[in-house]
Amino acid sequence: MNLRRAIPYLCPLALLAACTDEQRSDAGTGGGTGTSASNGSTSAVTGTSAASGGTGGGGGSGSSGSTGGSGGSGDVPPREPEEVPVLEDITFYDGYAETVDEPIPAGVIRHNNSLVATRLTDELLAKVQTTLKVRVVVGALCDNYDRLGSVNLALVPKGAQTYVPGEVDRIEIARFVTPFMDMNKQPKTVPYEWEASNLVPILKDPDLLAEHDFWFELGIFGVPYAANDEVPGCAGRNDTQLGSLLLYTDSTQEAQDFSVLLPLAISEEFNNYATGASDKVGTTRKTVSFELPADTQNAQLVLITSNHGANQGGEEYVRRDHYVYVDGELALQYKPGRTSCEPFRKYNTQANGIYGTSPRSDNEWQSFSNWCPGDRIDTRIVPWGAASAGMHEFVIDVPDATFVGGEGNIPFSLYVQAR
Repeated sequence: MNLRRAIPYLCPLALLAACTDEQRSDAGTGGGTGTSASNGSTSAVTGTSAASGGTGGGGGSGSSGSTGGSGGSGDVPPREPEEVPVLEDITFYDGYAETVDEPIPAGVIRHNNSLVATRLTDELLAKVQTTLKVRVVVGALCDNYDRLGSVNLALVPKGAQTYVPGEVDRIEIARFVTPFMDMNKQPKTVPYEWEASNLVPILKDPDLLAEHDFWFELGIFGVPYAANDEVPGCAGRNDTQLGSLLLYTDSTQEAQDFSVLLPLAISEEFNNYATGASDKVGTTRKTVSFELPADTQNAQLVLITSNHGANQGGEEYVRRDHYVYVDGELALQYKPGRTSCEPFRKYNTQANGIYGTSPRSDNEWQSFSNWCPGDRIDTRIVPWGAASAGMHEFVIDVPDATFVGGEGNIPFSLYVQAR
């Protein structure tokens, strides 16, 4: 597989973005935080959006051999579906504090209090069949607010025992927002799931494997300050959440076929007031130029965005049309937001101003909600099709965004796959 660095118009690959809206007091039960995320699907999106679900079973039984396909051959016995643990019950700590020196499982590294990583072993990679789902389970500790989390894939030089995230190619493959959780109340965990079969050709590519190890990163930002006062048992503590990462794989469909990977952006800032966060200050339009190494029969862009801003009139409370252009042609139009956040009420065990004390109607949710605490954020596949070698241009535009008071952000991640 060809791995080519992008030629970004604005800025290079960035470190994992975490909650940066803590100028709010982070106390009390009103309102959401700036880390809450936009969610929503659109009819133009294909293949990656999956409902938040449980952590066991599901997905159908395997029906082909290890080389893929939906039918298999009579000579190759079908493989059973597998759910493979990658990270189990990792404790995350105060995202603003100095990195802790607490025990961590063998094979796991802690980049900072809100980001850990582990290398995918040959044994684990061999378990990956032709389809893939990514599953995350978050457990309540001493952060009772909604926070942003991410799963990333890092391509690290072969044999390295550690790495600096900002110095290697990384792609964001999943994003989620935690619920308001009281660790003393049930349920104490919340599950998330994403369809991620487009990762299979990356994880199985011999050229990439010859030069790189694959590391999965799990990031959950959190702070314990409100819980220290509000949640019994949290006084003086700085642990914020538990996190687990699992892969579900089977052979019910043929593996996708891509041979080029271009990481373009990972959780970059996107707003209209900060220099470098858009094409120019005053506009919420972001351009990324990149080069395809050869003509392609089929290409797609993989996009993650989420709207934040918890101030009065903030961007997380106002649904906006988002427009995606490729080489000047409209490729996708979407407006984040679920029909209703009620399915996630049960996970929000800490009283808060988002859910209130009684159910809201669909119209009420749609009047302000770009996200649901306790829900995943959609990974959007943007079909592109055939394209020629050479330079191309991606644009995302949110023309109605206002960012009242110079607050808020739309963390932006993007990569291209082609064959």
